[in-house]
Amino acid sequence: MKIGASSLAGIEYPLENTLEFIENLGIEYVELVHQYPSQNIDVDVLESYNLKYSIHSPFMDVNIAALQDKSRLNSIEQIKNSIDLANKINAEAVVIHPGLAPFLANKYFIDKVYQYSNESIKELGEYGKELGVLTTIENMPTFDGMIYQNLQDLHELLVSLDMSMTLDIGHANHAGYFSEAMYFDSIKHIHCHDNFGDDDSHLALGEGSIELNTIINTLEKKNFDGIYIIEVNDYDSIKKSYEYMKKNFKI
Repeated sequence: MKIGASSLAGIEYPLENTLEFIENLGIEYVELVHQYPSQNIDVDVLESYNLKYSIHSPFMDVNIAALQDKSRLNSIEQIKNSIDLANKINAEAVVIHPGLAPFLANKYFIDKVYQYSNESIKELGEYGKELGVLTTIENMPTFDGMIYQNLQDLHELLVSLDMSMTLDIGHANHAGYFSEAMYFDSIKHIHCHDNFGDDDSHLALGEGSIELNTIINTLEKKNFDGIYIIEVNDYDSIKKSYEYMKKNFKI
């Protein structure tokens, strides 16, 4: 079982602080949030730690489903930069958000938003394949303007493109999925955090209402070989979540 933690928990601190904290816990993987304030990551610094990596591509100020061509194309280029970094450091996966539909786009042009999202996802998937990088698309929580909250729809798109999903368990719970309905064959990467279904709160594992054992045991029975990334809000929640994983699963 591969366990990692997201650098999101220490986003306000220097990246080195977070890498050191995670390494000292004995966690093997770190998911690097590749955006401000860590949009320029020193590869030599990464290699100075006894860690392996995945990458979360930019999602702040980025929208691969944008109707404005320049905004969409710039977003695609930013994510390609993350895929390039993944290739350079031999990261196991890159996580990509499928895009957003702001108010007017959601009201009048939602079909076009999905069309652009699908085209962008295809382009990024092909770019990743050329470099030998696993590019995955993450399901979204139930917030206005977020697309691909529906796991089945995302799964079907990814199967048609021969691509993979990052299952965000907390997002799926927020979107109303019970744990037994979260599994799809396209899942190759996992984000783990907890909530009570009313918000995408990124609580420590075991502090919300998600039946985490159900979905994780299903994944293990299906011989899931990806990384379980603990994606929580602070260092203490990483520690609590890692203890939860060690207590409940074979690590």
